[in-house]
Amino acid sequence: MALLLGLSGAPMTRAQPATPPQSDRPGPADVVLVPGPPTLPVTGVFTLGFRLRGGTLGQYSEFPELEGFKKSGKTSTTTTRIVQGRRFTDLTITQRYIPYGEGEYVIKPFQMTVNGVVLRSVAATVRVGPALVGNPASTPPANSPALTKPANPAAPLQAVGDLDKLFGKPKPALYQELPDHAFLAVMADRPSVFVGEGVRVGLYFFLTPADQAQLAFHDFDDQLPPLLRELHQATAWQEPGPEPSVTPDTVLSRGQRYLRFRLAENIYYPLTAQPLHFPPLALTMVKFKFLKRPEPGQDNRLAGYKTYISTGTTVQVRPLPPGPGAVPVGTYRLYEAISRTTFQVGQSFTYTFGVEGRGNLSAVLAPVMAAWPGLEVYGPEVREEPGPGGGRKLFRYRLVARQPGPVPLDSLLNLVVFNPTTARYDTLRPGLRPAVRGRTATPAPLPKPEDDPFYGPALAAADTTVQSLDVYRDVHRYANWVLIALLGVAGFGWWRAGRPD
Repeated sequence: MALLLGLSGAPMTRAQPATPPQSDRPGPADVVLVPGPPTLPVTGVFTLGFRLRGGTLGQYSEFPELEGFKKSGKTSTTTTRIVQGRRFTDLTITQRYIPYGEGEYVIKPFQMTVNGVVLRSVAATVRVGPALVGNPASTPPANSPALTKPANPAAPLQAVGDLDKLFGKPKPALYQELPDHAFLAVMADRPSVFVGEGVRVGLYFFLTPADQAQLAFHDFDDQLPPLLRELHQATAWQEPGPEPSVTPDTVLSRGQRYLRFRLAENIYYPLTAQPLHFPPLALTMVKFKFLKRPEPGQDNRLAGYKTYISTGTTVQVRPLPPGPGAVPVGTYRLYEAISRTTFQVGQSFTYTFGVEGRGNLSAVLAPVMAAWPGLEVYGPEVREEPGPGGGRKLFRYRLVARQPGPVPLDSLLNLVVFNPTTARYDTLRPGLRPAVRGRTATPAPLPKPEDDPFYGPALAAADTTVQSLDVYRDVHRYANWVLIALLGVAGFGWWRAGRPD
């Protein structure tokens, strides 16, 4: 029967106690994690593996990178068991890890997928101690002359030079950390804005193309929500931008070509003149160290961590100059459309008035069309077409002209906006003046009630006697008197019933 070898080379047929990583819940009966030892010497090997029972191995994910350890190949062990005449085969795949040095290392929770089954581990601590002196497996037997010879306590220790190499001055580091040019930044597209004007603020991670081999994202889904909370501003209307992108774009920054990852991006519209303060943020990345002398066929990297901290930034907010009050702020232009080219008295037509450009569309409210003799106005219907940092907002009115002549839309409808580019107020007015042709429509007379087939006979048979306006008040007074009289009769009867004969 084939057996799995442990750290010291001694055979073991089952996993060690559950101090190191192990499954936090039992998986399916045919695949389980095989934990490694809780302690080992610095010259030993730490192992993680999984055991597949009674099945054929298909696909499985890579074993995790462990901080303080270097991967050193895999082993495969097959064990055959015969139970009641039936043959069972167990396959164990083991990943070997060589410790970088002495100390206690935390093995973080990880998960693996084997044949579509997800195996999860819990956190654990592995202690790496000093190297063992000698090899227990090569100890002479009990009847060996070397054991029967009495030991001399005063004898000097032999092979001092070798021990000095092992326990004396530390050996040079096997791994080296290469410098990188990556940085984290919170950037705004402008240093100051007016109240109501939008400013785009993003959290970006920059790295050079050469840094890709030594950097990787670490627990990004857990790190991102706290960063988004730090970017929130209580005094601004916030519109979320594009989703975080795992595909970088190429930009020039500080005179060098960088790959830029967009971690978060929002547009802020300040509601007050209070500045927008964005604090410094921190992002932890996986950074690999590399062997000074790479070994062919081995993973020559050692995973570590590095935290990048951005500098805070502030966007100043300027108040609007004195004007007509609360108005939309943005670089808007007028958009208008009409449904007809010829207009007749009594015919309805639609007129669309709106704005398009950059700004907070939520602050653009529907303007009220002033009253005009002979013009009926219905609506408006509102339609919004958002775009990056702005878009288009349209208001659709339905109009019916009851008399001929031009319809002065420019006098009936307008929208005042503040243009932050020119720092002044603009009034957007319609440029269309439809001319209505035809004769003035005479309203049709209202039908008489007596001509109605239902209400006519009912009105003819109704009582035409004039009733007093106080009739209902008098009825109420009479009803109260009757009620008082009835209560008096009931009380008298109760008194009579209680007297003795």
